[in-house]
Amino acid sequence: MAVSNGTAALHLMVAAAGLGPGDEVIVPTLTFAASANCVLYVGATPVPADVDDATLLLDPADVERRLTSRTRAVIAVDFAGQPCDYEGLRRVAARRGLKLFADACHAAGASDAGRPVGSLADATAFSFHPVKPMTTGEGGMVTTEDASLARQVRILRSHGITTDWREREASGASTYEMTALGFNYRLTDLQCALGLSQLARLESDRQLREKIVAAYDDGLADNPMFRPLARRAGVIHSHHLYVVRVSSTRPGVTRADVFAAFRAEGIGVTVHYMPFHLHPYYRERFGMREGLCPVAERAAGDVLSLPCFAGMSDADAADVLAAADKITQAFAA
Repeated sequence: MAVSNGTAALHLMVAAAGLGPGDEVIVPTLTFAASANCVLYVGATPVPADVDDATLLLDPADVERRLTSRTRAVIAVDFAGQPCDYEGLRRVAARRGLKLFADACHAAGASDAGRPVGSLADATAFSFHPVKPMTTGEGGMVTTEDASLARQVRILRSHGITTDWREREASGASTYEMTALGFNYRLTDLQCALGLSQLARLESDRQLREKIVAAYDDGLADNPMFRPLARRAGVIHSHHLYVVRVSSTRPGVTRADVFAAFRAEGIGVTVHYMPFHLHPYYRERFGMREGLCPVAERAAGDVLSLPCFAGMSDADAADVLAAADKITQAFAA
């Protein structure tokens, strides 16, 4: 079901599942705020969970520790474009009869053990924002094998109306019914046309990013300051982001120092993400504080995303690596 953006996809996914006030949904805290905000949109409560230290993906063991009698669902986030451990998460969810959702906004084109992202959870949300692996300018999608949930997504994305114009034309109906308070979350035909052209190049673009990743992996193999995230066995990664953990042998050097040094070299690094439970809104509304998710909090202080996109040249990657070497030498003990 194509929708207007990734946040709309997340919102419709949880709304169509019937989640609401009194329900809790477990969400990894190291993610963009929309992964948790969508839970608030339906009146439920997002519960921050910790991540695996090596991959920064949702930790199934930590999910289990955070279950309560009010838990109704888990939203896994395919951080940086790597699929989560859905097998482990499914075992946890199945024991309690929970819905398992995927935020795959980073992961179009990825797969795990031959199964494509979009088929690994009860429902999956994608983003087609301009920076994502494929784009419609702005857009998103929900995928599911649950026919009932799919129908509810379609109703809610168009004002809660039960039929669209094609169905009414085919049946000869002249009227329609609104059965739920829905939204205007449709994607335009122009955006869909762009998306179809992008879909045709999804795998070739992923392979171009994979080439950049291979150059980074090789160039940083002996660099003590930058440690790439681990990758799960059997996974095809979308490589939406290339995230490294930053450390320095010189006392007092922070990630902010390294960030500024890259920017001074003309390299557009960025940071993904501040844990959602540490944003002012969540602190003030729910009283969330440091210490809730120590692995994610520690990672949030040292992660850095290096440029990684299909249009990069070998020379661009070499420039990034040259800057990394220069910065490592500058901050050496």
